[in-house]
Amino acid sequence: MRQSTVEVVLTDDERETLLRWSRRATSSQALALRCRIVLACADGLSNTQVGANLGIHPTTVATWRKRFAANRLEGLADEKRPGPARTVTDEQVEDVIVRTLETTPKGATHWSTREMAKQSGLSQSTVSRIWRTFGLKPHQVDTFKLSKDPQFVEKVRDVVGLYLDPPERAIVLCVDEKSQIQALDRSAPVLPMMPGMPERRTHDYLRGGVTTLFAALNTATGEVIGSPHRRHRATEFKKFLTKLDKEVPAELDVHLICDNYATHKTPAIRKWLLAHPRFHMHFTPTSSSWLNQVERWFGLLTDKQIRRGVHKNVQALEKDIRDWIAHWNEDPKLFSWTKSADEIFERLAGYLNRLPNPKP
Repeated sequence: MRQSTVEVVLTDDERETLLRWSRRATSSQALALRCRIVLACADGLSNTQVGANLGIHPTTVATWRKRFAANRLEGLADEKRPGPARTVTDEQVEDVIVRTLETTPKGATHWSTREMAKQSGLSQSTVSRIWRTFGLKPHQVDTFKLSKDPQFVEKVRDVVGLYLDPPERAIVLCVDEKSQIQALDRSAPVLPMMPGMPERRTHDYLRGGVTTLFAALNTATGEVIGSPHRRHRATEFKKFLTKLDKEVPAELDVHLICDNYATHKTPAIRKWLLAHPRFHMHFTPTSSSWLNQVERWFGLLTDKQIRRGVHKNVQALEKDIRDWIAHWNEDPKLFSWTKSADEIFERLAGYLNRLPNPKP
């Protein structure tokens, strides 16, 4: 005998919830469809009518009609499906993690998935999943260098203070030199990229000379003032300061963030600064080039112009550098500094605490 259709009667709260779930952007498509099925059934439509309206089989409509009538809103959730039993125990996972963090394999400096699988008795794919889950990457290594500057704290607070709270009626410029930029020409013409084939070039090259780029990055706008010079002395740095003095409006003070290179502190430079009192020098701590924002800009210059550039002589190299600076200044990108000095010190303390024998 044919079974009677289960009647669906909704309360006001249930109808409101079903409508919200059916329209919510974060609801899964399956849940939204089930909500529409129940709402249509509550309007008195038959399973066949609901199926025709929603483009599904009447049997599907009958299933969710019955589940809602029996369990209400909770009945619309997916039931737990049986799966295979877990084969890797917590102890085995812990063993892989401990081995990875605290030991090294014989004949190697770090673990590979193949070597760890051999030692642990697990499959290589299982080891890989464990490492991904816990963020372990034995094949990668980063470098760091701790500054030994006795005025490290004071200098960090000074420079970061200029980034986060620059003085009024003043301009903050990150200044540095990118020295020993080589004009390199390949021993054979570069083969252009083709479908399925990357650009190809010879591994050997012809040297065409070197140049040095003096650059100042405006921390407020991202604009760069640059000047290539063939030599890297206090004389060239003084010429660059004169260039900055001409290009920066006279009514603004100029705060220069520099590293501790000797050419920045010679008697000639100090004399020039005394004659130009609107210029103020701020020095980053030793071994802390990461604190100078122009270093990031130098990285972009290297990636986009120098590393893969081909230059027969220094004149061609300097022309390309000037052209790239002009192109950059047409739409400069601002480097936003976000970390406070206290956050930097906290991060540094984390490194120190991980050292075997941290030194003060």
